[in-house]
Amino acid sequence: MHSLSILGTSSDAGKSTLAFAITYLLHRRGIRVAPFKAQNVSNNARVCDDGGEIAQSQYFAAESIGLPIESDFNPVLLKSGRGSSASLIINGRPAGEQDVREYYGGIGSLKPVVTDAFRRLQKRFDVIVAEGAGSPVELNLMDKDLSNITIADTFDTKIILVADIERGGVFASVWGVYNLLPEKLRRNVIGVIINKFRGDITLFDDGRKIIEEQFGIRVLGVIPYKPFNLGFEDSQSLENYVQSSQHGAIRAAVIRLPHISNYTDFEPLIADNEVHLDFAHSAAALQAYDLVILPGTKRTVSDLQWLREHGFEEALNDFKGTLVAVCGGYEMMFGCILDPDGIESEAGTEVKGFGRLKGDIVFEKEKRAAKGCYELFGLEIEGYEIHHGKCDAIAAEEARFFGTFVHGLFDSDAFREKLFRGIDPAYRGYNFAAYKAKKIADFARHVGSSLDLEAVIGALHE
Repeated sequence: MHSLSILGTSSDAGKSTLAFAITYLLHRRGIRVAPFKAQNVSNNARVCDDGGEIAQSQYFAAESIGLPIESDFNPVLLKSGRGSSASLIINGRPAGEQDVREYYGGIGSLKPVVTDAFRRLQKRFDVIVAEGAGSPVELNLMDKDLSNITIADTFDTKIILVADIERGGVFASVWGVYNLLPEKLRRNVIGVIINKFRGDITLFDDGRKIIEEQFGIRVLGVIPYKPFNLGFEDSQSLENYVQSSQHGAIRAAVIRLPHISNYTDFEPLIADNEVHLDFAHSAAALQAYDLVILPGTKRTVSDLQWLREHGFEEALNDFKGTLVAVCGGYEMMFGCILDPDGIESEAGTEVKGFGRLKGDIVFEKEKRAAKGCYELFGLEIEGYEIHHGKCDAIAAEEARFFGTFVHGLFDSDAFREKLFRGIDPAYRGYNFAAYKAKKIADFARHVGSSLDLEAVIGALHE
């Protein structure tokens, strides 16, 4: 069988969610399928079963169909770096920082990395669903495009275009991307999915005819808009969440750090009907909340300075509610942050922390990447760690304060019950794992009901 490339006609067209849904639907049809993205740019990463680190979107897609998680699903990952640099992760392992211009100048050396990973997966799976990145026809960058052009051309994948009708200009984006693709790739386009349609879908009947009859591109489906609220790939999509708990009894806020990371930590709170969640951009707003969360960050020192410059230190000192600090946020709670080797800032940097906890945080060259069951706050909690900062305690608990390096904390029903019943004894709680499994199945069915999956499978067999 052929593998499949999911290419967007723009950024944020919904490639990640559709790639996940198609992976799930193919799996349900008995096809051995795996997710893949050659290069991802995201601060939202997870720890694989092999100890590597990959982007959330490929982790989520693999997890949804019960696959062991491996770094081959996302062999190149870029995270925020200092200034114009990026933190580079290759085959799940840190490979230092590179200036963006230097990175693109040497991108030829990464092509074997991504093609080798793809080939290893091909030996074990019938179909690889390869998510693209941005638009595949950025003409000045096509020779440097790992996720779109390199994979589609090297492996002769079948291609589905995804167009976001919510943005407007859907016809121009479909026609433009299709006609700017290299001829070989145009021949492999099996159709387009029109995504995020709102309203009466029959109103697009003429649009379908135009795309099929005038453009010569099959419309594989018109997918009605449906909020999903899981598997957020980037912070932009995170803040587009839809929550049904506008009148939740417990008000919670996540401080929106400039380099916020691992923001899927908060999916259980978005899904909780008893909690109203906001992202706080202003220090003045904190006093209105029962719970404030200081989240993970890819640039701890930089974001600590940002918090001080914007009045958050004083606001947190005055805050009378419950504070939860995770990973980078936890590091900020100590007396001093030391970066002798320049891991996240200039070598030799020493910055005063908020001083709520005794001791210092020292950034070490070797990154801690681990997952498992942790004993935290008197509970057993499944979670994971990704951090350079080291101290003696993996977690700390005080009156109205919980801090830890461990991500995935709010996935624990037991922890949420302990936390929120301390705020409101009437809090009932819910089973997040059951919610997540149902949400995944429901969303995949939603996509499947509007997608010509038979046409997709037929094309993969050609």
